[in-house]
Parts: sequence; structure tokens; C-alpha cells
Amino acid sequence: MSKDYQKSKLIGQILVEGGLITSEQVSKALDVQKAKGGYICTIIVKLGFAAPQEVFRALSEQLGIDYVDIKKEKIDPRAIEKVPVKLAIHYEMMPYKFEGKRLVIVLSDPLDIHKMDDLRLLLDIDIEAVLSYEKDILETIQKYYGVGADILEEMMSQPDVEEKIKVRASTVQDLEAAVEDASIIKFVNQILTQAAEERATDIHLEPYENELRVRFRIDGFLYEVPIPESIKLFHQAIVSRVKIMSSLDIAEHRLPQDGRIKIKIKGEELDLRVSILPSSYGESVQIRILSIKSFMMLDNLGLLEDDFKKIEDLISKPYGIIFVTGPTGSGKSTTLYAALSKKNVAGTKIITTEDPIEYQLRGVTQIQVLPKIGLNFAEGLRSILRHDPDIIMVGEVRDAETAEITIRSAMTGHLVFSTLHTNDAASAPTRLVDMGIEPFLVASSLEGIIAQRLVRVICPDCKRKASVSSQIFKKEGIDLKGETVEVLEGGGCQSCRHTGFKGRTAIFEILVMTEEIRDLIFKRVTSQVIKEKALACGMHTLRQDGLRKVLSGITTFGEVMRVT
Repeated sequence: MSKDYQKSKLIGQILVEGGLITSEQVSKALDVQKAKGGYICTIIVKLGFAAPQEVFRALSEQLGIDYVDIKKEKIDPRAIEKVPVKLAIHYEMMPYKFEGKRLVIVLSDPLDIHKMDDLRLLLDIDIEAVLSYEKDILETIQKYYGVGADILEEMMSQPDVEEKIKVRASTVQDLEAAVEDASIIKFVNQILTQAAEERATDIHLEPYENELRVRFRIDGFLYEVPIPESIKLFHQAIVSRVKIMSSLDIAEHRLPQDGRIKIKIKGEELDLRVSILPSSYGESVQIRILSIKSFMMLDNLGLLEDDFKKIEDLISKPYGIIFVTGPTGSGKSTTLYAALSKKNVAGTKIITTEDPIEYQLRGVTQIQVLPKIGLNFAEGLRSILRHDPDIIMVGEVRDAETAEITIRSAMTGHLVFSTLHTNDAASAPTRLVDMGIEPFLVASSLEGIIAQRLVRVICPDCKRKASVSSQIFKKEGIDLKGETVEVLEGGGCQSCRHTGFKGRTAIFEILVMTEEIRDLIFKRVTSQVIKEKALACGMHTLRQDGLRKVLSGITTFGEVMRVT
């Protein structure tokens, strides 16, 4: 360490003098360092006192060492070949590029002399360090080496690796022994942890002839996860590990299987729904991740003020049916759970019949549908009515029998919530009539229909102003002044995977039953006629609600058009 550096100011002082943080924040960071150890710059960033770029640029000036935003830099493949993944992960170091014969590496703490000496000795090459944020370094290691690369290297180096690869063991006991290997367990746990950290709702493990593909669904879109090519060799061991975790039959490879796993990742409880599907190149695994955090209250669904009032009025009805409609993955279950949560008070008896039960609600009796033993929605509903409920939720109305019992339940003094697969709110009554339900029963029992879709929310870290033509809004019945309208869009950044979006919210179309609409249903009119009357009565379409959220700076015009 040079004399100039010893005489220079501490990084905390530099950040305070630059107006980036306060003296109090420096004191708090030092207290954390004393209690838990760690690098002061990383602690300041983790506590949220300053952005990593600001802190490390200041440190760069102080030390006279270059700062690079490693996630934006192109990495030299020769540098990666020079550094084994074990070293990269152990020393939290990313090989960057060659400058002549010198290897440039990226560290968050290049003043750690012992670390630098170790690396020079282990790599047997002259090295130079540049600065970057620790979290960015770790994410870059994962991007270029692949998830679980260090674990795979460890597995491949074991002397009995051939036996572990031959997972189709002669007995179930042999198979269990193979998949209980610590490395397999660690790899599966790493995939689950990575998915949770990236806000994934689904994990897909898909085997092909020469590769095992891992993909996460984030905000409705699938993204490929980089993993080492050699992991294909351990595909069946990985699948068997997932089966053991979800209490499935590890010896069964020909039939589809479904199971559940409950795990805790970084203090958060997650409920995982597992589906195993046999394919031509092995078993494919799909894992749906359900987090208690994602369970929303009614006022967190993204409802604008007028729609919030409509839904509050609907769920305050003493009896009748409220349907939530939309395709799979449009957030119907979340809306239903939010409505039930609002009605879940001490004086109310609530019973549900679901397939599957996605969230456990305290104070609500929930029944899992089991078609194999004859417990379908219709049978479950018949039994529910004998238990004196005030409110009933039927997971889905799929057939005429379930529809008829649901409607009769509503007509005998129960408030019923359910879902229906239709494209818009006005199509729900005609769908029920098409099922064979008498129009007068549909007209008299229905209280409201909520159609919904999910749209991606503009990333708060890279949002910027943009202009669109006001004619776009006028075509949808929203009159605005001027030729252009100022809205927001996402520029794309590391935080949002350069998509410009982070998170999702819902857009709604709420049809509240009126006497005019009941008369139209009774007359067996088309859904288009019902829609026109509902619009005249004050309903807005999914697209109109989406455009209102565009004007509110929540989402973008392109996203609304994509979904609607």
C-alpha cells in the first residue's frame, strides 16, 4: 500500500464531501462492519445509502484504480479459460481481458493484498485488478460460467462420477443414494434460490437430445438460464432429486406426476407446485413458485379508484355470483383471494373448492378437488352447501353441472365467487347459456363479471419521458387535448434485464349487472349486444383501462396493445 494512499482521505469522508451520503450513514455502515465484518463500500451500497456506481467511482478516484461496470462490458473468452470457476467464485473475482501478457481481473476490494498474492500464485500469471460492485461481479460470473458451474466441476472431478451419471440404477435404493449426493442437492437448491431472487414465477427444466435447458418465467416472459453443457449428464439425478423433495415416485419414468414442495429461501416461505412430464429425451420438469409475498390485498391489485369502488360494491352484495374471467395466467386466482381476504371476518363462514389450493387462508375452509376419487367441483359444492357457508368460492366453472349448482347456490342466499374462461366480461353470460343454463337463471343470479389481463409495469430505475399521438387514445374513446401526449417508457437497464419493465399489474373490465342487461340475457342476445349496453352504462374495456394506466405512467401503449 503506497504512502500516498495512507495519507489520502477515507472513502467515507470522500462520499460525505461529495454529498453522496451523510456522516450519520457512514457511522451506521461502520457499526455494521464492526458487528458483521465486510467491505465498507459494499455495506454502504447494501444499506441503500448510495448507488454502487457512485460509491465505486469515488473509490476509483481515491485509489487511482479504474472502475468498470462489469455487467455492461464484453468479457474476453481467453480470460475465462484461464480462470477455473472455483477460483472465480471463491475469490469473488471475474476475469475480464488480457492486456499483453497481463490478465486484468475485476474485484470489489483490490486492496486485499493476500487475495492478490493468492491469485498470482494460483494462476501463475501477472495480474492487474480493476474495480466493480460485488453483486455485479457475482452475477457476471454466473452469466459466463453458468448456474452451478462450480458444483458441476466438483461433481465431474469425483472418482466415482461414472456411477453417478448412470442414474438408472438397478434398484430404487441405489437411485436414492445417487440423488442424495451433496452436489446434486446443492445444484437443485441453487436453481431454486436463483429463481426466487429473480422473481421468477415458473422454472422449466427441459431435456433435449444433447442438452438440458433451464428457463425462468419472469413477468410473463421466458428467459434462458445459462448452465454448463455437461449438466445434461446429471439430468435424471436432478429430476429424481426434485421428485424426492416433492414426495413423488422416483422409480416411475413413464407417467406424468404432480407434487408440492414447501421451502424457505432467505427467510421467505415458498410453495412450489411440481409437474413431471415424460418426453422423448427424458422427464421434463415444471415448477410453479407461489410466494406469500405475491398474495395481494384488494387495494394492491392495481385498481383505479372507480374500479375499486365497483368491486367493493360487488363483494358487499349479500348473495349472487361474481365471475372473474380471463385466460390462464391472467391473475384470476389472485383477484379471488384478495376478495376473499376482504370478506374474511369473524362473523362470516367461507368455504372454497379449488384445483389446486394455491394459498392457505387462515379462517377459510379450503377443499382440494380430487377427480380420481370422484371429488370434482360439482360434488364438492354439494357437500359445501350442507356446512352452512355465507360465502363460497368455486375454483372454476368448467361444465353445465358445476354451473347449475353454482347458480342455484347463489339463488339460495349465498355469495359465490368463481372463474370462467372467456375473452371479455360480456361473453360470460352467453357462455353460461351455451352450457345449457336457462337464461332466466343466469340473469337473476349474476351480479357482476370482472375480466382481467396482466401487463408489465415500467421499470422505476430506467423510466423516461416519451410522446405518443393523442389520436391513439381518441380511437378508444379517451379524448385528450393536443396532438401528442407525454407518457413514460422504460429505457432498459440491468435491474430489468434491459426490457424496460419490472413487475406486473392488472387491467380490468368490470361489468356490473343492471336491469337492462338482465333483460338482454333473458332474450338470449349476443355478447356484442350485451357489451354495447354495458359500455353505455359506464363500463370501460380492458384496452381503455390499460390506456388509463398508460396515462398514469404505470405501463406503456405497446404493452397494452400486446395484451389486448
